[in-house]
Amino acid sequence: MKASLRLLGRRRFLPLFATQFLGAFNDNLFKTAMVILVTYHVYSDPTKEATFNAVAGGIFILPFFLFSALAGQLADSMDKARIIRFVKTAEIFIMLAGAAGLLLHNVPLMLTALFAMGVHSSFFGPIKYAILPQHLHKDEVLGGTGLVEAGTYGAILIGTIAGGLIPAHVAAAGVLLVAAVGRLTGGQVPPAPPELDAPIPKMDWHIIRASIALVSGTMHIPRLFLAIIAISFFWAQGAILAAQFPPLVKNVLSADEQVATLFLAIFSVGVALGSVLINRLLAGRVLAKYSPAAAIAMGLFIVHLYWNVLHWPDVGPGLVNLATFVRIPQAEWIMVDLFGVAVAGGMFVVPLYAFLTTTVHKSETARTVAANNIVNSGGMVLAAVLLTVLVQLGVSVAETLLLVSIASVGAAWIAWKLHLACD
Repeated sequence: MKASLRLLGRRRFLPLFATQFLGAFNDNLFKTAMVILVTYHVYSDPTKEATFNAVAGGIFILPFFLFSALAGQLADSMDKARIIRFVKTAEIFIMLAGAAGLLLHNVPLMLTALFAMGVHSSFFGPIKYAILPQHLHKDEVLGGTGLVEAGTYGAILIGTIAGGLIPAHVAAAGVLLVAAVGRLTGGQVPPAPPELDAPIPKMDWHIIRASIALVSGTMHIPRLFLAIIAISFFWAQGAILAAQFPPLVKNVLSADEQVATLFLAIFSVGVALGSVLINRLLAGRVLAKYSPAAAIAMGLFIVHLYWNVLHWPDVGPGLVNLATFVRIPQAEWIMVDLFGVAVAGGMFVVPLYAFLTTTVHKSETARTVAANNIVNSGGMVLAAVLLTVLVQLGVSVAETLLLVSIASVGAAWIAWKLHLACD
């Protein structure tokens, strides 16, 4: 663990870590401010609120499905640090639109900025993992991956809390400031040009053809196929949970936006802790031995969460605040369940990402991560579409939790197959 933390003192890791941290913080500051604003101050209909959250999740993820193939090709054919500087510059302009949407309470403008941030993240995503084996030693990759994941969810935590508690006009100023600081840290990432002996991929600008070719060229490798499918299960589950937290808190638990922010914060802390814990258990080795048990644990915690939500007491008219919520006897079990789901999730997914970056040659890591992002985002968009349809058909927010728990069984089975194939 100490060896991993020492990476934070190295220029070959710290600027990338800081840039990723600030990007994740800004994403979640903006998204949470937008969701809280729309859920509590724009709409006043439970169906519209749940639908909006599902649609917003799908809009943010769709660019990963559309543009990851281009992002992977660019990252493997150009200096990754140069691409980082470009996308972080673009973030400043995107957040100008996002800030305007928050100030004007303009839902279409906020969703447009959210889509653009998805495009920004789809180009940065392959780089943040692909650059690790280029800048780190082989025995540092798992630790570096764990730190990136822990830092990401730490940033999600802080961004979520800030977005849920500060006024919209303060959030508008905040997203612009953070984007500017992120551009400064991104400019400090050391050069990461393609390997000298690596063939430079020929760019295919046809989005669909390039995506199909990239995914088919990656998924034929058994351990990559299993790792990518398992990661996709995790993100599809996470997309449903994150989309449902605000309407679950407001319309089922009858609590205010402070409690909704608490839920997102607990989830972020849990994933960060799980990401660090799994590195300690595996001692730097890239193994999937704990992933099946972690997936089962996720499912069990979700089932227990559903049971507690189903038996939530009537708290009277109006929305209870955070101080009142935590005094309700069942509230502590709900928080324990959320934390358990998140810790297990972090332990599940970090080794799988390490598989992606250590299985292939360094010259192919960005395209491998991009292929993973395409499949992941496809699963998340499908999850968002399914969630929207179920909500429109009258399926309750609580009942969607059972769907997530069932998916945990599939994730555990795939992770077990990966463990048998590779460990």
